[in-house]
Amino acid sequence: MTSTEQIPRTTRPGDILALVTATEPWSPAAVAAIAIALRWEANLTGCFIDPALRKPAGGKAGSEPTVLGLLLEPRIESADEHAAFAAFARQSGLRNADWVIARTDIASTLRRLGARHDLAVIERDMVHASGLLDILGEAILSCGVPCLVLPPQWRREIGFERIVIGCNGSTEAIRAIHAALPFLKVAKQVTLVDGDLGNGDDAYPRFDPFVYLLRHGITPRPSYVRTSSAMAGEILLQEAGNIDADLLVMGAYGHSRMRERVFGGATRRVLEEATIPVLMQH
Repeated sequence: MTSTEQIPRTTRPGDILALVTATEPWSPAAVAAIAIALRWEANLTGCFIDPALRKPAGGKAGSEPTVLGLLLEPRIESADEHAAFAAFARQSGLRNADWVIARTDIASTLRRLGARHDLAVIERDMVHASGLLDILGEAILSCGVPCLVLPPQWRREIGFERIVIGCNGSTEAIRAIHAALPFLKVAKQVTLVDGDLGNGDDAYPRFDPFVYLLRHGITPRPSYVRTSSAMAGEILLQEAGNIDADLLVMGAYGHSRMRERVFGGATRRVLEEATIPVLMQH
C-alpha cells in the first residue's frame, strides 16, 4: 500500500473529527478515526454526544447550547475522559488528540466542529433507525464537511484498498470525489459508477470524473449507467458487494421542501442499507 511519504501533505486530511458514542470500550468512530489520523499524521478531536442529545431537537437546530445540554454540564468538565482519550490515542501511536463533549444536538455540533475539520467519522447507529434521516441525515447535509459514515456495529479494521465511486455529475458528487482523493490515492482498485451521460441540458460545463481522477494519478474502472435515483443506490451497493469494497464514495443529496427535508433516493437507500463505510459530502 502506498506510504504517507508518497502522498503530498496537501492531499491529506489534517484534522479528523470523531463523534464518539461510548468510552468503555471506545466506540467504532473513535477507533476508525484514530486509524485514519495515524495514516495521514493528522490531528484528532473526539467528541462525545450524550444519548439524550441524539434525539429530535423539537425545534430548529441552532448553534447555542440547549437546555438539555446545560443540564449535562457536569460531564463536560470531566478531566478523566479527556485523559483517557489522550491515553487511548497514544497507545495507538497518535499524539495529537483532543477531547470535547457536546452540549447541542448532532447537527449543530457537527456544523460547529466541522468548520475546523477536514473529515468527520460518525456511526450510523448513533441514532435510532426511525431518526436516521431526520437527525443524522440532516447533520450530514448541513455540516459542510465530508462525513465517513460507519455501518451499524462496525468492528472491522478500516481500509481503503477497493473503493467504489458514485457520480451523477452533481455538485455534491464532485465535492465527494474531491474529498475522497486521499483515500483514492492509496486504493489498489477504484470503480467509477458514472450516471451522468451528458445530455447537454446542463448550463454548467460537464464534469468528467474519469479525466479528473486520471489527472490525480488514479485510474478507475469505469461503469456507465442510466437509471433512476432510487435504483442508483441499489446499483452502487451491488457494485460495492461485487468487488468486496472497503469504501463507497458518493454525494449526499437533499433539499428542504415546506420545512421538510427531502432526500434523494440514492442517498436514502445507501444511508439505510450500506454495510461498509460510506464517504458522503453535500
